[in-house]
Amino acid sequence: MAKLSPSVLNADFTRLGEQIKILENEKVPYLHIDVMDGMFVPNISMGMPIIKSIRKFTDMVLDVHLMIERPERYIDDFVECGCDIINFHAEATNDIEGCIKKIKEKGKKVGITIKPQTSEEEIFKYLKDVDLVLVMSVEPGFGGQKFMTGSLKKVNRIAEYIKKNSLSAEIEIDGGISLNNIREVINAGTDVIVVGSAIFSKQNITEEIKKYQSLFKEYNR
Repeated sequence: MAKLSPSVLNADFTRLGEQIKILENEKVPYLHIDVMDGMFVPNISMGMPIIKSIRKFTDMVLDVHLMIERPERYIDDFVECGCDIINFHAEATNDIEGCIKKIKEKGKKVGITIKPQTSEEEIFKYLKDVDLVLVMSVEPGFGGQKFMTGSLKKVNRIAEYIKKNSLSAEIEIDGGISLNNIREVINAGTDVIVVGSAIFSKQNITEEIKKYQSLFKEYNR
């Protein structure tokens, strides 16, 4: 089932509360929050205080994408902030199993994320233990990049592996997605779709979300 997870990295932070309420009113289930440390990726973005504020303001599922070195150091903190799904990069830690275990022990959903140059086969052995696998379709750390079409093959191979092994993990994709390519993304096997600037850069966010929701209805029957 296709679901939307708008990225607040592209929101207008002077109107963040207002824009989140628009998403809620349109029954958008997930809110994607990118956390960057300036080390794993060159940029620095929002951190725990902002997530805490968002958590107080909404009951939406907080889908948090950690682009940070050694994420195991901060799992407790992100749990305390109220994150519902904690996505960490396979490339950012030497203890993937430990990260998965720690997040699950805290009662949160686990997402494992891979960069465009990382083979999906490297994470196959972990898929039985995670709730979500996030495929980056751009290089992490920057908004507004062009979609990498090669990510569709990666999504398709992950979807085939999940089906073949009767697993329950969902597939999420993030980067360069808009109404122009979203059908390809869904057809490849994606469940959760992160959209940032293609929504928040529009004058009428409500109208734009309705376009996505209308398209999803074709697949969610």
